[in-house]
Formats: sequence, structure tokens, C-alpha cells
Amino acid sequence: MSQITAIEVQQKAIQMLQADADKIWKLIEVQMKNLTMPQCPLYEEVLDTQMFGLSREIDFAVRLKLIQEETGKRILQELERKLMELDQLYQANVNE
Repeated sequence: MSQITAIEVQQKAIQMLQADADKIWKLIEVQMKNLTMPQCPLYEEVLDTQMFGLSREIDFAVRLKLIQEETGKRILQELERKLMELDQLYQANVNE
């Protein structure tokens, strides 16, 4: 049986957190493709819940020293950036 190194654990933690961020992104894309309005209370509640859950996962991983705080922030910021871009695209299409 091989020993798992700290680097391998960190890489696995980052992969798992990124996969969760990607799931949120996919959920948002599906909702947008189905013309669910971003201002819809259900849409906002799902997004808020998912983002809060991901931020708690990241916080937990940071506290366990599985990932660096900067890595967790980068994952959240990248997802938030994508969501802003998607919202801007949606708003541009609505205003046309």
C-alpha cells in the first residue's frame, strides 16, 4: 500500500472543491439556458445556498490546512467572475 503525500492530499482537495464549483456553474448554465430569470427568488436561493455551501467547504479545507486560503479564494472568485459574466450576457440579451 502506498503512502499518500501531503501534496497529493492538497491536490485532491483542490480537485474536489473545483468539481463542486463546476457543478454550481453547470447548474447556473442550465437555469439560464432554460430562460430562468436571474432575479427569480428560487434561482437566487439556489445560487446563494450553493455558493454558501462551497464557501463553507473551502473554509473547512483551509482550516484543516488541506489548501491555502489564497487557493480557496481563487476558486470562489473565478466562479463569481463567471457568474457575473453570465448575468451581464443575460442582461444584454434581455435589453435587446
